[in-house]
Order: sequence, then C-alpha cells, then structure tokens
Amino acid sequence: MADSKNNLNTKSSPNPRMTAFRVLMRVQGEGGYSNIALSEALEASHSEPRDRAFITRLVYGVLEKTEYLDHVISSYVKTGSRIEPEVRCLLRMAVYQMVFMNTPDSAAVNESVNLAKRLKLFRATGFINGLLRSFIRDGREVRLPDRKKQPEKYLSIRYSCPLWLVRLWRESYGNEICERILESLEGRPPIFLRVNTTRVSTRELVDRLNKVGVQATATETIPGCVCIGETGDVTVLPGFAEGLFHVQDASSQLCCAVASPAGGSVVYDVCAAPGGKSFTMAELMSDKGKIISCDLYPHRVALIADGAGRLRLHCIEPTVRDALGECQPECANLVLCDAPCSGLGIIRRKPDIKRKPQEEIQELPDLQYRILEHSSRMVKKGGRLIYSTCTLNPAENLSVIARFLDHHSEFEPCAIRLPDGIRRAIDEPDYALTLFPHIFNTDGFFISSVRRKE
Repeated sequence: MADSKNNLNTKSSPNPRMTAFRVLMRVQGEGGYSNIALSEALEASHSEPRDRAFITRLVYGVLEKTEYLDHVISSYVKTGSRIEPEVRCLLRMAVYQMVFMNTPDSAAVNESVNLAKRLKLFRATGFINGLLRSFIRDGREVRLPDRKKQPEKYLSIRYSCPLWLVRLWRESYGNEICERILESLEGRPPIFLRVNTTRVSTRELVDRLNKVGVQATATETIPGCVCIGETGDVTVLPGFAEGLFHVQDASSQLCCAVASPAGGSVVYDVCAAPGGKSFTMAELMSDKGKIISCDLYPHRVALIADGAGRLRLHCIEPTVRDALGECQPECANLVLCDAPCSGLGIIRRKPDIKRKPQEEIQELPDLQYRILEHSSRMVKKGGRLIYSTCTLNPAENLSVIARFLDHHSEFEPCAIRLPDGIRRAIDEPDYALTLFPHIFNTDGFFISSVRRKE
C-alpha cells in the first residue's frame, strides 16, 4: 500500500506528529529503546513544552496499546492483507489519538493523511482516510473477542499485551493473578525513595519533603523506604544534591533487607549498575566494610561512582568486571547476583519491554544460571548468595535457583524472613519470594537466598 519506503530523515518543520512517528518507527521498526529514541528526538526537534508533552504521550501510548490498536485496524482490513509498517504506524497514531487523547476526529484523520503525503506514501492516503472514516462512522466502537470463548485473546487485546506473555502468566500464576498483573500495567508506577540513613532519619526526610509540598509517606514494611506522589524531576527535590536519598523501588529495597549485610562484612554486587542496591546495602552496613560493586561497562561503573559520591558512601568500590570473568574463591560474606533478565516485572515503567522477541527471553535462563554459578564461587563458608531478578517468569526465577541447588550440594536453602505486612501470593519454597505489582504496588520482582554450608 506504499509505493516506496519512507525517508525518516525528511527535512520538515517541527511537526509533533512527525516527531512521534519517527520515534515509533525507530523503536518498533529498528528495535530502539523508547526512552533513548524519544529523548534524542525531543532534543533535536526543539519543540515547545506543550508539543513535547503531546509527543511523549502519543509515543508511549502507542507502545502501550499496540495490540488494542492493531485489533481496531485489522477489523477494517481484509484477512491476509499486508499493511506497510509506516502506514500501520500512522494508523496506530490516529486511532490512539481518537480513542485515548480526545483528539477531534477530523484532526486525527487529516493530520494522518498529510503525514502520509509528506512521507511520500501517496498510494496509501486513500486507504488511511477510508479506514479511519469507517471507524468514525461506526461510532469508534471496539468489539473485543468473546471472553469465554477466547479468554487469552480477550486479555491480550483488552490489556494490549502479547498473546505469548498472557499465556506465560496464565500458565505460571493462574487466571486471577494473570489478570491482576495485566491490570497493574495500565497504572502509573509509584516513586519510592531510599533514605540515606547514614546521614538523615526517615522522619526528618519525610518532614523536609512535606514542607515543600511533596506528598511523602514512610512505608511500614521496609525501614528507610519512602513513597512520594507525582513530583516531576526528583533531582531538584530538597536533599537530593546533599545525598540524603536515592530513587529505588520498594522491591529492590526489600531485596537488600533480605540480604541484610552486616557492618564490616565483604559484599560483592556482581551486576550492580546503576548502583541502587549497593547504595542501600552500604547504608544498612552503616558504611562500614567493603562492597565491590561491579559492572561490565565502564560508563555504567561511572554511574555507581557518581551515585556513591553524591551519597557520601565510602565503603563502595566501583569495579569494571565481567560477571563471568575471573574471581577470587570464597572471598565474600555475601554475594548479590541481580542477574540480567527479561524485565517483565517493570513493563509499566518501560512499555517497550513487551515488544521483546519471545525467543530472546527464552535464552536468558542459561545465562542467568552461568552467572549465578560463577558468582557462587566467591561466597565464603557460612556466607550467603542472593539471586534476584525484576521479572515475572518462573523459568528465570525459581527454576534457576532450584537448578543451582540441585547441582551444588555445598549450598543449602536459606529461609527468607518476611517483614510484617508481606505475604506470599503463590505457593513457593521459603527461600524464595515473588513480588507482584498488584499486591504491594512494587515492581514485579523475585528474591531467593541460599547459604554455603560450613
């Protein structure tokens, strides 16, 4: 339906819809990261604040609602018809504006047709115009699949989630938890702060934030954890420049609480960047002892160093190190292995995670196991090994740590003591804990703990 590939570098005035289109094509067509693509495009466009807000909402909205939007589009296309990626992107943008942004129908249609012309998609203009006007004539009614006859397809389209991921969560956690996870993806995630308890008390920080109009509340389940309301750029909040807190989800803070490193101990954080867990553990240790905070890439290790410097934490040693590289045997009291994962627990923060190929995710458990096995060599006798991820996928979580225990008799399970107010939502062993967004409003997260035998 297009007579040529569009030129994404077409010179034009800073049209917000064109900017959004280019970002979406970069993300959905080339596999780019949405936050990076959007940030670069906004900087290059020199857009006004109102246009920047429009572009941001449109880009993230289309990414979040892709299955829903494609369902609308496919209902007006003959089965088997192929729509060029550029044309499909324009249609997704138009339908999203009409359904979710209250954009006048005429504006959504006319702007989409004009964009097609500017992109030299001349043969597609009639198709775009006709499809969108048919949708308008039908009252913009969206008919979802029958929930009883096609439950997985219904959930996939209703919550705009890939069908394979709906199936994974239904099979892993059951129908109810699956739908609650999907519901949670539609909400805005909370912002949690970790109080730098080496420099200020939780009460003092909460009072200081409240005085400037920031809604801040200390959580009851995790000492030193504060939840704040929408506030914009957290780096301008009082106390940030002074190093009185860092941003860290409650799930990661709980992971550090489970690790519970003792002051004066030696800790390895093997996949540490940007350093949040290292910072929290240093605070739990009263900045006494040593935390070797590792990452493969120097620029990411620099983020750890910068954060530790701002927080004035001195026991952290930022280190460039491959998680599968050489290591000193039995040198640490505690090793935290927060392994690279699919990120299925943080989709509401990064909606393009849903667009990862399923095949890519299926390859992760073997890598995670290798990193965990390699990291375990550094644990002293009597020391502990924490394995965690920010994903909701048993193959990356319990299966990895269970496989490790099966093959390493020198380690034994170490029961996790749950704080008051935290309960398990699924049947799992006492050395493992899965956190679900719909229960505690945290990221989806997995924590497990084992100990090297004396």
